[in-house]
Amino acid sequence: MSNMNAIPVIDIHIHIQPLHMFRSEALELMRRGRADFATIETFSRQPAEFLKFLDRIGVERAGLINYVSPDVMGFTPEVNDWIAAYCQADPKRLLAFGSVHPMHVTDAAAEVDRLAGIGIRALKIHPSHQGFAPNAYRNGLGPLAAVYERAQANRLPVMIHTGTSIFPGARNLYAQPILADDVGIDFPDLVVILAHGGRPLWMEEAFFLVRRHKNMYMDISGIPPKKLLDYFPRLEEIADKVLFGTDWPGPGVPDVRGNIDQFLALPVSPAAQRKILYENAARLFPE
Repeated sequence: MSNMNAIPVIDIHIHIQPLHMFRSEALELMRRGRADFATIETFSRQPAEFLKFLDRIGVERAGLINYVSPDVMGFTPEVNDWIAAYCQADPKRLLAFGSVHPMHVTDAAAEVDRLAGIGIRALKIHPSHQGFAPNAYRNGLGPLAAVYERAQANRLPVMIHTGTSIFPGARNLYAQPILADDVGIDFPDLVVILAHGGRPLWMEEAFFLVRRHKNMYMDISGIPPKKLLDYFPRLEEIADKVLFGTDWPGPGVPDVRGNIDQFLALPVSPAAQRKILYENAARLFPE
């Protein structure tokens, strides 16, 4: 591991994905403006090379985000087995995030149990890319309740995308953080991570939810670190509930190391920096 950080770093939100599954228009958006796309292709095929990259940039562990989204992104349920196999290269450092899409599975509860058994460490709900609200179980989407119930039983955190998406076909109405309030009420022992803190439209909602629910957290991925305190001026108040993430190599995220350095340059106390960069994620994802 690199010793470039005084504080160890866990990036809880990196997209290492099966590029061959992408719909062409989604892949074009990922590729646009990226001079390093060939490197990303290498990382998606060779976990050993990605681990070397983490060493070079001083990242100890990474959450690798994958989810089922055949209509918007192109990912079929096979994405789960792909990322589980990928993370077997180093299961301590590579945290596999998978997905159970309640509209694309015959037995949602059994599939959550299966994923827990093959090494998936957390589930991803992406409302705007999967076409349902995170509380849609209250309006008839029963299999979604089964996903939450079995995730809670298996102690799998659930990351819920909040905030806008620019991918073709994304339905942003479903991505308001307040829609996850019901999840915190109905599944109080389920760890929920609100990805992106609702940026750029709904940060106040995310802040409210993180303070309201004992097991609700947020990550700061996809937020330019220089804008973080503009979005969350009271960040220190929720430092116990915030996880560092970058969303790399998503659109608008040039590199991981730059985000780390920009975050470290913010006027945030060293204790809060350590919680956000490392301690909170390490607690939620013990080795």
